[in-house]
Amino acid sequence: MSTLADKRFVLITGKGGVGKTTVCAAEALALAAKGKRVLVAMCNSKERLSAMFGVPPIGADVVRIADGAAQGGSPPRDQGGVWAVNMLPERAIEEYGTLVLHSRALYKTLFDNRYVRTFLRAVPGMQEWSMLGKAWWHTTERLTDGSSRFDVVILDAPATGHGLDMLRVPKVILDVVPPGILRRDAERAWALFQDDKTCAIVLVTLPEEMPTTETIELARALRELGLPIGRVVVNCVLPPLFSKEERAALLAATPGAKADAGEAALAAARDRSTRERVQAESLNRLSRELPVPPAFLPLLMQDAANPESIAQLAKRV
Repeated sequence: MSTLADKRFVLITGKGGVGKTTVCAAEALALAAKGKRVLVAMCNSKERLSAMFGVPPIGADVVRIADGAAQGGSPPRDQGGVWAVNMLPERAIEEYGTLVLHSRALYKTLFDNRYVRTFLRAVPGMQEWSMLGKAWWHTTERLTDGSSRFDVVILDAPATGHGLDMLRVPKVILDVVPPGILRRDAERAWALFQDDKTCAIVLVTLPEEMPTTETIELARALRELGLPIGRVVVNCVLPPLFSKEERAALLAATPGAKADAGEAALAAARDRSTRERVQAESLNRLSRELPVPPAFLPLLMQDAANPESIAQLAKRV
């Protein structure tokens, strides 16, 4: 796998149900073990990250959820680590307004009424930008000594279609919004997103036909936007048990009429060989049609939403 340690912003997306949050957790823990300060930002999600790190539910405030030595490394506690936040659109808009106006009281005076809140909710792309913009803003935060508060910000983006719409918002702002603070920040964020030295988009998929097709289409759309695809992760990859010839022989075998243990074993072998065939075809398509070679994470025999599984996957990434 290519390294993400030198990126400032990593956006992880893919079809729903492919394991995006699992990959976010594994990548964050792997980076923290290298001494990186990592923030995982979720988009108003029904979050599962807390179970993966064995911590209380994660809300709209940034909280530390893991130390840098979680994998047995030795970075000092005040350096490496993982933080997380579950971004809420209205809360993110309030934070942004307060930053722009330099006063929470002034923000409350101008925006804290139902008419303005209804208007902001109705503005196309405003909720998406409030979360994408907040995640980008965390890359600009500084500590008192002038160093970055976070070395890497990982955005656990929405599923394919919504995630792509979110990524288009800054460019729309640049096209239609007149000069001002909003346009200035969108321009800074868009420049970071397009720079492959500072940003990487990670596509997560499964070795199956529909997720593979959707991932290839998503990669094409991202390239048209000029956004860098830094990594493709194929999750839940089975170790092959059969050769290509053995798979063909199993699929050609005629099922027997007798329902005995041998026939049950043969049926299970046929099912497994079918999955392996589909997996091999999917991996071949991804290798041929994507700009970066796919990397693989194994199918775990236990639930991935626990600290032990995430630590195991973090060693792989």
